[in-house]
Amino acid sequence: MSIKIQENEVNDVLKTVYDPEIPVDIFNLGLIYDVSIDDFNNVKVLMTLTSPGCPVAGSLVEEVKNKIKNIPGVNSADVELVWDPPWSPDLMSDAAKLQLGYM
Repeated sequence: MSIKIQENEVNDVLKTVYDPEIPVDIFNLGLIYDVSIDDFNNVKVLMTLTSPGCPVAGSLVEEVKNKIKNIPGVNSADVELVWDPPWSPDLMSDAAKLQLGYM
Protein backbone atom coordinates (compact mmCIF):
# COMPACT_ATOMS: atom_id res chain seq x y z
CA MET A 1 0.00 0.00 0.00
CA SER A 2 1.33 3.41 -0.89
CA ILE A 3 1.48 6.34 1.48
CA LYS A 4 -1.86 8.08 2.05
CA ILE A 5 -2.10 11.40 0.21
CA GLN A 6 -2.86 14.29 2.56
CA GLU A 7 -5.36 17.06 1.86
CA ASN A 8 -2.68 19.73 2.32
CA GLU A 9 -0.70 18.17 -0.56
CA VAL A 10 -3.72 18.60 -2.83
CA ASN A 11 -4.36 22.12 -1.52
CA ASP A 12 -0.74 23.09 -2.26
CA VAL A 13 -1.21 21.99 -5.87
CA LEU A 14 -4.53 23.84 -6.11
CA LYS A 15 -2.68 27.00 -5.10
CA THR A 16 -0.69 26.73 -8.36
CA VAL A 17 -3.84 27.03 -10.52
CA TYR A 18 -4.88 30.58 -11.31
CA ASP A 19 -8.14 32.00 -12.54
CA PRO A 20 -7.15 33.54 -15.90
CA GLU A 21 -9.16 36.71 -15.26
CA ILE A 22 -8.13 37.30 -11.64
CA PRO A 23 -4.47 37.16 -10.52
CA VAL A 24 -5.24 34.93 -7.52
CA ASP A 25 -5.09 31.15 -7.27
CA ILE A 26 -8.34 29.18 -7.21
CA PHE A 27 -7.81 27.94 -3.65
CA ASN A 28 -7.50 31.44 -2.16
CA LEU A 29 -10.30 32.70 -4.40
CA GLY A 30 -12.59 30.28 -2.57
CA LEU A 31 -13.42 28.26 -5.68
CA ILE A 32 -12.61 24.96 -3.94
CA TYR A 33 -15.54 23.72 -1.87
CA ASP A 34 -14.30 20.28 -0.87
CA VAL A 35 -11.34 17.94 -1.24
CA SER A 36 -11.78 14.29 -0.32
CA ILE A 37 -9.29 11.46 -0.54
CA ASP A 38 -10.29 7.85 -0.11
CA ASP A 39 -8.14 4.99 1.22
CA PHE A 40 -6.90 4.24 -2.31
CA ASN A 41 -5.67 7.82 -2.95
CA ASN A 42 -8.52 8.65 -5.30
CA VAL A 43 -9.01 12.40 -5.02
CA LYS A 44 -12.33 14.14 -5.54
CA VAL A 45 -12.64 17.91 -5.68
CA LEU A 46 -15.83 19.96 -5.66
CA MET A 47 -15.22 23.38 -7.12
CA THR A 48 -17.05 26.28 -8.64
CA LEU A 49 -16.16 29.23 -10.84
CA THR A 50 -16.61 32.93 -10.30
CA SER A 51 -19.30 32.93 -13.00
CA PRO A 52 -21.36 30.22 -14.72
CA GLY A 53 -20.46 31.86 -18.03
CA CYS A 54 -16.72 31.54 -17.44
CA PRO A 55 -15.18 30.95 -20.89
CA VAL A 56 -12.37 28.74 -19.50
CA ALA A 57 -14.56 26.42 -17.44
CA GLY A 58 -13.53 23.27 -19.30
CA SER A 59 -9.84 24.04 -19.46
CA LEU A 60 -9.65 25.13 -15.81
CA VAL A 61 -11.30 21.91 -14.61
CA GLU A 62 -8.91 19.86 -16.76
CA GLU A 63 -5.91 21.79 -15.41
CA VAL A 64 -7.01 21.05 -11.84
CA LYS A 65 -7.55 17.37 -12.64
CA ASN A 66 -4.17 17.01 -14.40
CA LYS A 67 -2.23 18.76 -11.65
CA ILE A 68 -3.80 16.53 -9.00
CA LYS A 69 -3.06 13.40 -11.06
CA ASN A 70 0.61 14.44 -11.11
CA ILE A 71 0.91 14.32 -7.31
CA PRO A 72 3.03 11.25 -6.55
CA GLY A 73 0.83 8.48 -5.17
CA VAL A 74 -2.50 9.80 -6.48
CA ASN A 75 -4.47 6.98 -8.08
CA SER A 76 -7.15 9.08 -9.79
CA ALA A 77 -8.58 12.59 -9.78
CA ASP A 78 -12.19 13.60 -10.24
CA VAL A 79 -13.19 17.26 -10.37
CA GLU A 80 -16.86 18.14 -10.16
CA LEU A 81 -18.03 21.62 -11.08
CA VAL A 82 -20.90 22.78 -8.86
CA TRP A 83 -22.92 26.00 -8.75
CA ASP A 84 -24.56 25.67 -5.35
CA PRO A 85 -23.71 27.57 -3.32
CA PRO A 86 -22.85 30.26 -5.83
CA TRP A 87 -19.40 31.82 -5.50
CA SER A 88 -19.12 35.25 -3.89
CA PRO A 89 -16.16 37.41 -2.84
CA ASP A 90 -16.95 36.45 0.77
CA LEU A 91 -15.44 33.02 0.04
CA MET A 92 -11.98 34.47 -0.67
CA SER A 93 -9.17 34.13 1.83
CA ASP A 94 -8.09 37.29 3.66
CA ALA A 95 -4.90 37.29 1.58
CA ALA A 96 -6.89 37.26 -1.65
CA LYS A 97 -9.23 39.99 -0.40
CA LEU A 98 -6.24 42.13 0.52
CA GLN A 99 -4.57 41.52 -2.84
CA LEU A 100 -7.72 42.45 -4.73
CA GLY A 101 -8.53 45.49 -2.61
CA TYR A 102 -11.49 44.11 -0.67
CA MET A 103 -9.81 44.89 2.66
